[in-house]
Amino acid sequence: MSTEVRELSYSQAIQEAMAIALEADERVVLMGEDIGVYGGAFQVTGDLIERFGPERVMDTPISELGGAGVAVGAAVTGLRPIFEFQFSDFATLAMEQIVNQAAKMRYMLGGAVSVPVVMRFPAGSGTGAAAQHSQSLEAWLGHVPGLKVIQPATPHDAKGMLLAAVADPDPVMIFEHKLLYKMKGPVPEGHYTVPIGKAAIRRSGTDLTIVATSIMVHKALEAAETLAAEGIDVEVVDLRSIRPMDSATIIASVIKTHRLLCVYEGVKTLGIGAEISAMIAESEAFDRLDAPIVRLGGAETPIPYNPELEKAAVPQVPGIVAAARDLVRGVR
Repeated sequence: MSTEVRELSYSQAIQEAMAIALEADERVVLMGEDIGVYGGAFQVTGDLIERFGPERVMDTPISELGGAGVAVGAAVTGLRPIFEFQFSDFATLAMEQIVNQAAKMRYMLGGAVSVPVVMRFPAGSGTGAAAQHSQSLEAWLGHVPGLKVIQPATPHDAKGMLLAAVADPDPVMIFEHKLLYKMKGPVPEGHYTVPIGKAAIRRSGTDLTIVATSIMVHKALEAAETLAAEGIDVEVVDLRSIRPMDSATIIASVIKTHRLLCVYEGVKTLGIGAEISAMIAESEAFDRLDAPIVRLGGAETPIPYNPELEKAAVPQVPGIVAAARDLVRGVR
């Protein structure tokens, strides 16, 4: 494998991963609405239909339930489908196939079959797409045993985690924040994988742990730079994997910093931060806390269409800075 590293956008990294998977394994197929000639709602599939043909890159009818069902059935019968939802919100139409079929078949059949299906979900706010096209539903699927749920935050991880997902024998749900598609970063040539179930420390620090997901990782890193100028040293943990969750890395970080702030875009109530908070409360890190755990999540409202209200509905850098500052200075 070449060690050369180039700058690719997040969407280019995903497309490259799919091309590598298609070239390496004839069982890999792409499925989804408008992923063929149109290249996908966010142009992630691009020209793959021209390179691999319509039998490998398949447009499905405008039926998420039907398309997801075909993908699950294809996985059970020996293929390795990658199914794209146009928007993560539309997964609500396919919950029967995701939750009652894909997640449970291996268990209910005593391990006699596996369901190696990958499902991709363009998610999150920031595009002015309003309430039915801007949600963050990863916590829904993270609640379901049998599913693996991941949120790569960088182009490097978008490629490596997708390739890991294709090789996985179980259903893997990949939530890709729409605002990350144009973000560029270093991506190695060739095939490599990033392990599912392992968090990444994006910035080391001693005063406060921020555990963030997806685009919030970048907002947390920006906030950390502002706080560093004030003498507050923040450690930023990129969760990356919702299920399975890397409890060991989070616990070790909190033991070191004695404070925890969870930042995620999904609605705060019953969200990812609640699970992380409970995990710390049940661990040896709890007695090392110098302040209560704080969660910054989405507002208790559908995502508004108005751009200013849309920003106000999810955590932004100034709010992260303020919450972190208060935690370290003992305001909370």
